[in-house]
Amino acid sequence: MSERGVRSLDTVREVYTPEGVALRLPAAGPVPRALAWLIDSTVRFSLLFLVGMIAALLNRVGMGVYLIAYFVIFWGYPILFEVLWDGQTLGKRAMSLRVISDDGAPVGWLASIVRNLLRTVDFLPFGYATGLVAGFFDPWGRRLGDMVARTMVVHAPATTHAPRVQVEGVFAPVQPLRPQEQAAVIAFADRASQLTQSRREELADIAAPAVGIGGALGALRLQGVANWLLGRQ
Repeated sequence: MSERGVRSLDTVREVYTPEGVALRLPAAGPVPRALAWLIDSTVRFSLLFLVGMIAALLNRVGMGVYLIAYFVIFWGYPILFEVLWDGQTLGKRAMSLRVISDDGAPVGWLASIVRNLLRTVDFLPFGYATGLVAGFFDPWGRRLGDMVARTMVVHAPATTHAPRVQVEGVFAPVQPLRPQEQAAVIAFADRASQLTQSRREELADIAAPAVGIGGALGALRLQGVANWLLGRQ
C-alpha cells in the first residue's frame, strides 16, 4: 500500500491511501507492549520446557532436537505469527495490539525479520533500555527495530464494519469518462462509508467536472454515477 499523505495527532499516525481512505493508526505505548512481551515470553519458555522434557528422553539426539526447537521457538515464533496471523502474536492478540507497516499495510516477511532480529540491539545494555529510550524520542513510540523495519505497533480493537452508504439515484456523467476515471468513481462509491464526510466532499470537488457539482451534493452525485456505470436501476 503506497502512502499518499501522513500527519500525526498526538500518538495517532494518520495515513491517506491512494484510494482516499484515511487510516488512523493509534500507536501503542510501552506498558501494553511490555505486557504482550511478557505473555509471549511465558508461552515461549513453556514450549521450551516441554520440548526440553521430551529431548531429555532422547539422549544425544535430544540435544540437537532441543537446539532446533530453541531457534524456531525463540526466533521463528514472533516472525511466523506476525506475518501469518495479521500482525499479532498470542501476547499481542491478548493485549489487542498489532504490528503493521508504518503506511498502514500488513507487515511483510522482511520487515518482521528485521524488527525481531534488532531486538538484540533494543535490549542493550539490559531490559530493553535502548528500545525504551528510542521510544521516548519517536513520535509513535517505536523502538529501533521498528524504525529500521518501518513498522509500528498499534492498538487493534475488534473490527467493526461500517454500514455501506447506499444511494438510490442513478446519474449519467456530464462528460465521457475514461476507463481509469470510471474505475475511480466505482472505487469511491465502494469505499464511501470508510471516508469522512470532509474527505468525500474533497474528492467530489476534484470530480466536479464529471458530475457537474462538488461538495456534499457532488459526493452523492458521484455515487449515483457509480450506479449508472454499474447498470443499477
